[in-house]
Amino acid sequence: MYKFEVYKDKAGEFRFRFRASNGEVMFASEGYKAKASAQSAIESIRKNVPDAGLDDQT
Repeated sequence: MYKFEVYKDKAGEFRFRFRASNGEVMFASEGYKAKASAQSAIESIRKNVPDAGLDDQT
């Protein structure tokens, strides 16, 4: 099961990471001062990912 995890880092900022069904971290966020900001970013990703394009810069 894919999932987002919200956690607090050593600096006291809220971050999230996205894990694949095998437990591997696929990506992680920047730090946010407020937990609500991290949660808002997750909701934005959930809402907008189906329309995400690919920018191959190779």
